[in-house]
Amino acid sequence: MPFRHRLLAVLVAVLWGANFIAIHASLEVFPPFLCSALRFTLMAIPTILFVPRPQVPTRWLVGYGVGFGILQFAFLYLAMDVGMPAGLASLVLQSSAPFTVVLGAMLLGERLSGRAASGVLLAALGMAVVGSQRLSAEAGLLPFVLTLLAGLGWAFGNLASRLAAAPKPLHLTMWMTVVPPLPMLALSLVAEGPAQIGAALRDAMSTEALWAWAGLGYTTIIATVVGSGIWTWLMARHPAGSVAPFSMLVPVTGIALAWLVLAEIPAPLELAGGTLVIAGVWWASTRRRPAARPIPEADPADDVRERVAG
Repeated sequence: MPFRHRLLAVLVAVLWGANFIAIHASLEVFPPFLCSALRFTLMAIPTILFVPRPQVPTRWLVGYGVGFGILQFAFLYLAMDVGMPAGLASLVLQSSAPFTVVLGAMLLGERLSGRAASGVLLAALGMAVVGSQRLSAEAGLLPFVLTLLAGLGWAFGNLASRLAAAPKPLHLTMWMTVVPPLPMLALSLVAEGPAQIGAALRDAMSTEALWAWAGLGYTTIIATVVGSGIWTWLMARHPAGSVAPFSMLVPVTGIALAWLVLAEIPAPLELAGGTLVIAGVWWASTRRRPAARPIPEADPADDVRERVAG
């Protein structure tokens, strides 16, 4: 990859890492399910109006929207609302990668190599270390488990996206946003209730809610449209193995920004567990390069025979 393309990949990782700070700001005003419904509504309306529908089977489009859109963000927003730190959420959500590897083997019959299996085990060990620290945290283990479920939802979305095999992946990503708004709004009405929704919308009209709206705008435009657009552009021009490892910078930037902006200081064992998670995901998602075949040395006798023959 050219140097400027590497810089673009790093930029996407920073944009996606900062996304968790933006979600935190949005949840200061909006309850989690309503917040997710608003996020996808803001994306779905211009998508329907201006983006051509991807030429993929409807079942995989809906499956992508359910896994990546509904399950991932319902669990993620709820986890952060009940106490999951933004920086740690950016790390634990990386569980989607080993979940995708395992589900691909179980449901699609994809071969699970020894390298992928060892990477999944290493990431699982890291998650166990992080989870053990959550037991002693004030919010308890529930936010950690909810974030793991968000990673599992993302993994199901990955499988649906893979089966869709969209000729224009960015169009699939945009049209996925059409699926979540109505189900998320219904979930908000049932779980959060009209009274809480009404109170949140009234609060949203105050000047104190500007940061919440800015967070929604960031997750909608910057993180999704700009970040995913650049990422898709890079994936179309370079091998996946050259681009994908840059996603490992997302939790690094997420934790660093949460430390700077929200004063979230992770425990040493959480950082150690996070390092194992990142290492395991990287190891599972990269392929071993085939060994170069040795070039046979020329036999001097052959050179003599060629000259005689010539």
